[in-house]
Amino acid sequence: MNPGSGLPYNPPHRIEQAYHWTVAETYDFPSDLLAGQEELHQVRAELSALLKRLPWSVEPLDGFSDDNGWRKVERPASPGWTEDEQAEVEKLRRREHELAVFISTHRYWSELTGADRMRARSALKHAHEKPAEDAAKEDGK
Repeated sequence: MNPGSGLPYNPPHRIEQAYHWTVAETYDFPSDLLAGQEELHQVRAELSALLKRLPWSVEPLDGFSDDNGWRKVERPASPGWTEDEQAEVEKLRRREHELAVFISTHRYWSELTGADRMRARSALKHAHEKPAEDAAKEDGK
């Protein structure tokens, strides 16, 4: 038991073992579901990179400094986003939504129930990652 919490104590190595046991399960995902998840990863990465490059404000705004809150906030003046930038963000967000709906409503999920479905969805999110042993083999180790 964790002192004072009444909850069982799970040492970090036990949590890690449980995590690896769960992630180690393999699922026979349909190719269209795998492709959709991979594209979703790519779209989200592209959208994230684009948003980091763009000014902080969609509309042109003056810069400001505010130290009345619990922390100081400062922003430089923003020229806003161009129409092309707004259109690109909208296009990526729309595609991200389409892919999320496609993945979450895929017929494959009806084959699984309860915790199995949850573990499979988690596994799908990491399906594009190479297992450590495969990466080591490619590196010649």
